[in-house]
Amino acid sequence: MSAAGEIDLGPKCPACGEPWLRGTNLPGRYRCVYCMRRFELRSECPDCGAHSTIARMSDTANLSCPSCGAGMLRAI
Repeated sequence: MSAAGEIDLGPKCPACGEPWLRGTNLPGRYRCVYCMRRFELRSECPDCGAHSTIARMSDTANLSCPSCGAGMLRAI
């Protein structure tokens, strides 16, 4: 639980904003169980162009660019 007493339900969906983004059985793929949209984790940041390694893509906790903080998910 966070300091405000709220329960952390997971990462927020980039499309609908609900905290129901979940990893699928494919590495680097995610689906929002609220709006059912699918996403993939990119290896290159769409904002600053920083490139991340494949090992980072398997980390489900890090969905933002380590350089600029932009989202690394792309709708598919």
